Amino acid sequence: MISRGRLFVYRFLFGLLLLSLWELSSGRFIDPFWISSPSRVSGYLWEVTSDGSIFAHLSITLYETFTGFFIGAITGIGFGFLLARKEILAQVLDPYIVAFNGIPRIALAPIFIIWFGIGPNSKIILVVIVVFFLTFFNTYSGVKGVDIELKNILRIMGANERQILFKVTIPGTIPWITTGLKLSVPYALVGAVVGEFIAASKGLGYLINYNTSLFSTTGALGGILILALVVVLCNEAIDRAEAYLLRWRPREELRTGRELY
Repeated sequence: MISRGRLFVYRFLFGLLLLSLWELSSGRFIDPFWISSPSRVSGYLWEVTSDGSIFAHLSITLYETFTGFFIGAITGIGFGFLLARKEILAQVLDPYIVAFNGIPRIALAPIFIIWFGIGPNSKIILVVIVVFFLTFFNTYSGVKGVDIELKNILRIMGANERQILFKVTIPGTIPWITTGLKLSVPYALVGAVVGEFIAASKGLGYLINYNTSLFSTTGALGGILILALVVVLCNEAIDRAEAYLLRWRPREELRTGRELY
């Protein structure tokens, strides 16, 4: 298995290659008006960071994203566990959940802005809706997919339902939950940014929309790169949390090594 240090080097070199190709293409093969260039984007980011203007937009978008993310994740995971353990209730609510999940999120954004105004609240509600369904379906599938034989073995050994929940169901569902959380992070940002596109006076979505209205590809790409960086950092944080929560699982290389003997 590749070491973390070597993996970081490979990722860095690959990113450097992409940036080099982008820089070389700009002005030589493609008009910089359409794709700008890494040097121009970095200059723009340095400018908005130096004068501090980017932080007001970034803080608003992060507030909307993470507030909605935590509310949506907690409610989605909670309802996933509840309906997976209450079969009759799940059957009753199934068509309504499917119907609500089938509504395009972007269609809800203008309605939420009418209901909750152009401030952060409308974007937070939109993010909650987006994250809720992603975490709900993953949690529900994870709980339903827990090996019934393990539960029966614990029941034979005298375990009660609470012990089965904490010893088998929750540990077995964690990979599903973390997958739902990792999928939710970029969609949470998308929900906040889409809301800011429609109506906002601050935020990265507003900033990107403002730059595109001025035909500033450099400013728009600068905002997009900041969003991409936020997603990467959040994904890394979730990976580390998953590794910690699942530290009881044997590593793949250890299992492979044992199979050789």
